[in-house]
Amino acid sequence: MGAASCWYSFVVAMAIVLSCWPQAASSELYRKSHSDSNGGSSYKYTNYHTYDNYGVGTRRSPATPATNHRMREKKLLDIILGNGTYDRKIRPSTVDDKGSQEMNYTKVIINIMIRSINKIDDYHMEYSVQMTFREQWKDDRLKYTNEGGKIKYLTLTETDKIWMPDLFFKNEKIGHFHDIILPNTYIRIFPEGEVLYSIRISLTLSCPMNLKLYPLDTQVCELLMASYGWTTEDLVFKWEDKDPIQVNKNLHLPRFTLKEVVPKYCNSKTNTGEYSCLKVNLFFKREFSYYLIQYYIPCCMLVIVSWVSFWLDQYAVPARVALGVTTLLTMSTQNAGINQSLPPVSYTKAIDIWTGVCLTFVFGALLEFALVNYACRSDLQREKMNKQQQLHRRRWDPELLQGTRAEGGVCGPLPSAPPPPPLDDLLHHPSSSSSPSHHHSRHLHHHHYYSGRRGSPEDEYHSFVRERMENGVPTFAMRPLVGSFREGGAAPGACEVHLARSPGRSSTGNCIKLWLSKFPTRSKRIDVIARITFPLVFALFNMAYWSAYLPEEKKQV
Repeated sequence: MGAASCWYSFVVAMAIVLSCWPQAASSELYRKSHSDSNGGSSYKYTNYHTYDNYGVGTRRSPATPATNHRMREKKLLDIILGNGTYDRKIRPSTVDDKGSQEMNYTKVIINIMIRSINKIDDYHMEYSVQMTFREQWKDDRLKYTNEGGKIKYLTLTETDKIWMPDLFFKNEKIGHFHDIILPNTYIRIFPEGEVLYSIRISLTLSCPMNLKLYPLDTQVCELLMASYGWTTEDLVFKWEDKDPIQVNKNLHLPRFTLKEVVPKYCNSKTNTGEYSCLKVNLFFKREFSYYLIQYYIPCCMLVIVSWVSFWLDQYAVPARVALGVTTLLTMSTQNAGINQSLPPVSYTKAIDIWTGVCLTFVFGALLEFALVNYACRSDLQREKMNKQQQLHRRRWDPELLQGTRAEGGVCGPLPSAPPPPPLDDLLHHPSSSSSPSHHHSRHLHHHHYYSGRRGSPEDEYHSFVRERMENGVPTFAMRPLVGSFREGGAAPGACEVHLARSPGRSSTGNCIKLWLSKFPTRSKRIDVIARITFPLVFALFNMAYWSAYLPEEKKQV
């Protein structure tokens, strides 16, 4: 009985063991597969079975669990950077290209991508640029195995974990990094120990400019990079052999064109040693079309408008003064606006010559009107004096007097019927000719004679004699050798004098004099001469200006 019960207990125990064994086997398989995937080892489980609660096995399809390489990268970074094996304060050494000799200095390869150039400020002599800056060097302490090519490089976002070159920008004014959305920087570590550092930065750099040919100039702005503390014995910067500087194809500037980008070397020596330096020359060609529309054409128009004064009537004083002053003030304002956007330099710029000459022409047009006004008043005064002299000549010239009598409607010979008064009577009043009453009588006689009124022959004769009294003694002037010409032609028997032309006198001068004789007054002649002289001189100035500066512009390119 006891044996039977023991046998029965053994059978029940075996049944329980057999029912629990498939679940345990399945759990062990899952655990092993999961742990191997995290550790980096890969096992393929094929042709295995799972069992249900009743111990019935079913065949599963083969599968390979996914490998998490990021965890593997973290472990590699912990291996090469952790446990005190790497010191970021120690500069790495460099092996030459042949790989046989270790060099004392560290070689850093530089390349740049220019993303945009925001502005070029002429007044402050600076420009702003946004770029991607890259450095590449080799650090043998960072070597690792790439797991059969499955890990190309390790990415590190913290720049303070490894050694970095102490590069700085020598001509920097303002600079900042970009942190939106995350800091725009990364470090890549390759299996052979090569390190690539990339960062996006924005800089405002100084750019000394030579504005002598402004706005026909080409400016060369520099980007200077150098080591701050390591000399050339410790650190050397080199440009990348192939395409060291890349420029965005969609780069556009408002008033400039980027003509060329040239990388160069510029090692600098100071009291503390020689430092490695790299330089980028950016050639900016100024777009002349903007300045032609904004500066040159308006100045030309103002100069031409000032010439309208030459075609206005010389008596239109308010119109000519208003036109001259308005153009002068407008030209001065234009000149001030141009200089406001430029720095106060000690030399003369091309635009200064242009605006200065245009301002001189406008001011000259205003002075021309002042000269015309003066000449007009002089012409009126001269005409008045000529009339007075003509009247005076008619009183003592018999032939002119005869013509005057004929013009006044009086016919016949000069009054000679009454005999002259006795000389004693004339000498009896010697002071009559010089007395104030006599001067007053002469003034009245002038007015009486000019008005065309005629008295009796005796009165005309007495006035004729009285006008020729000098110190109480009558004197009579001699008749001229050459008879005076009246409108009707020469007097009968008059002598004609013919002057020979000098051999050195040109016919061109005679033509000019003949042409100017068509204009009766000097003020009109000045206006006519200014209409020709001002445009001609301005055209000659334009020819000289553009022939001098356009070749210089091409030489810069």
